[in-house]
Amino acid sequence: MKPLQGIRVLDLSRVLAGPTVGMILGDLGADVIKVERPGVGDETRGWGPPFAGGESAYYMCANKNKRGMTLDLKSTEGREILEKLIRRSDVMILNFLPDVLETLRLTYEDVRKIKPDIIWASITGFGLTGPKANKPGYDVLIQGISGLMSITGEPDGEPMKVGVAICDVLTALYTVIAIEAALIRRSQTGQGAMIDNSLLESTIASLVNVANNYLIGGTIPKRYGNAHPNIVPYQVFKASDDYIIIGVGNEEQWKRFCKVIEREDLATDPRFETNAKRLENRNILIPIIEEIIAKRESIYWLQKLEEAHIPAGPINTVDKAINDEQVVYRNFIQEIEHPTAGRIRLMRNPIHFGDIVLDIYRHPPLLGEHTKEILLELGYSEEDFLKFKERGVV
Repeated sequence: MKPLQGIRVLDLSRVLAGPTVGMILGDLGADVIKVERPGVGDETRGWGPPFAGGESAYYMCANKNKRGMTLDLKSTEGREILEKLIRRSDVMILNFLPDVLETLRLTYEDVRKIKPDIIWASITGFGLTGPKANKPGYDVLIQGISGLMSITGEPDGEPMKVGVAICDVLTALYTVIAIEAALIRRSQTGQGAMIDNSLLESTIASLVNVANNYLIGGTIPKRYGNAHPNIVPYQVFKASDDYIIIGVGNEEQWKRFCKVIEREDLATDPRFETNAKRLENRNILIPIIEEIIAKRESIYWLQKLEEAHIPAGPINTVDKAINDEQVVYRNFIQEIEHPTAGRIRLMRNPIHFGDIVLDIYRHPPLLGEHTKEILLELGYSEEDFLKFKERGVV
């Protein structure tokens, strides 16, 4: 039995943050129903190439382990169906702006009149309150507004975004935590919950030590490229053939590192003998290390550093990362059957339990694939389904 087996989730969200929440809950065993607009669906279905069987790789990354149905939320009959879905749900995921929630009558107050103990989870760019509440919050905008881009990139280069929609992913993870906590509280008190999470706060919270450097030290953090604001050396170095990462995290590692690069004198040099000193003199130390590392191939350094128990590694392309022996051994990639794409490979949930396998048991649903099945569960007939389809309700 999976941890959330028996929990029912109604996922009205689109794009990445909300759908990722629903997917994770589905991975953990919840029965997740993804609701989309008839004939249109989640816009990420069209975010390609690549496509497989008419489905975009982007859409499939956040929608496995769900059932899918279409529903016109603005129609009278669609509203009736929606309210039946709400009554049977434990959790509801939404990413509508406050004005839209009011228009659709889907605010927390609206929904808890239908299901008093519902766990209602909203994800927006800026939260449901405040002067920016009704502004759209795309990931790249939040990367800029949150300060994340200001600390990403080369010191003398332009601010740089992270290569994935990291604000969406971080907010999804915080929201899953909130939902699971709310489920525990509900089991103890019978109370539902309103969750109001924003991409902005989730991303600022994820600045961790960098934000605290400002809060405690009062200095505005700057970009260090592939270096670290608080540890030296802890960055990318160019070997004679390729780039590698070296992270020297404490003084014992620093002494061993100096031995590996055959410069034990650096370990006792007053300018570099402590991390605080190395930070102060990073502009002197790093060029010395760069010159040494550049003289030999990456495989030489990686072997020597591993032997000395110093954290180091290659900078893999995505294909190399996914096919890394450790990833393969852990069975992180699963091949499944898809109704239009045939055999496809998707990523499993990275959580490992000792006695539970979080496998992929449902392919990302086709648009409206389970509409009839779900309507029958709600007590409608096949004739009702055909009538709704003809009228554009589903």
